[in-house]
Amino acid sequence: MYGADISNTHPDSRWQNEPGSAKANRFRVGAVADVVGRTALVTGGTRGIGAAIAKALRDADYAVAATYHGNDEAAEGFEAATGIPVFKWDVADDEACAAGVAQIAATLGPVEILVNNAGITRDAMLHKLSSEQWRDVIETDLTACFNMCRAVIPGMRKVGYGRIVNVSSINGQKGQLGQTNYAAAKAGLLGFTKALALESAAKGITVNAIAPGYIATDMVAAVSRKILDGIVAQIPVDRLGRPDEVARAVLFLASDEAGFITGSTLTVNGGQYMT
Repeated sequence: MYGADISNTHPDSRWQNEPGSAKANRFRVGAVADVVGRTALVTGGTRGIGAAIAKALRDADYAVAATYHGNDEAAEGFEAATGIPVFKWDVADDEACAAGVAQIAATLGPVEILVNNAGITRDAMLHKLSSEQWRDVIETDLTACFNMCRAVIPGMRKVGYGRIVNVSSINGQKGQLGQTNYAAAKAGLLGFTKALALESAAKGITVNAIAPGYIATDMVAAVSRKILDGIVAQIPVDRLGRPDEVARAVLFLASDEAGFITGSTLTVNGGQYMT
């Protein structure tokens, strides 16, 4: 099914089958949607939360592609271990995003599910933060979301279906010392999500955000034990989150069952910050 025309596999067209037919019954209220052959793209999808999301989508029978930018060895290992094809480009480069999305469409099929997960940190107090550190984070954590959405949204609008999930952060909701750049970018994602949701709802496209708290990834593992203990002490469930817990939230928002949810932010933070 890779590379096939997806216009006839949109849920709206499936409802046009004769009532009582096997195909129509699969898409009655409460039925499990047929996702086989739908293409999902996860940026920053070879490590940490992104890898967990990519694997969860694969296990749900999506045709998954994962992007990365820096670590060739980790990406090759991920592809070998999971069977998920990886594609290398800088999501802060709009032309690279357009070319990459076209390549994935030619390889797996048009992108119907986009998960904007790629992100970086360049932490420093504002009075020590360089313009380069500011730009790097804004471009990778916020502008990249525009680049990727701009590349996939025309196709989604054409077929009348799409799922976009933007991975924000608890620190985009509450702020964080030494992260004015990161907090600004992640907060920007929330506004972007709401605006694009309004633009896209009538076209059968949902746009939502996930705001993870502190999750047990390599990035968090690099934090000193003392600081980590202090972080966990602020989390009511008294532990770090797991990447698979974030992935399950994304999987739900990517599903047909979440079709009446758009413009929302789902927090996955163990109760550390409640909105």
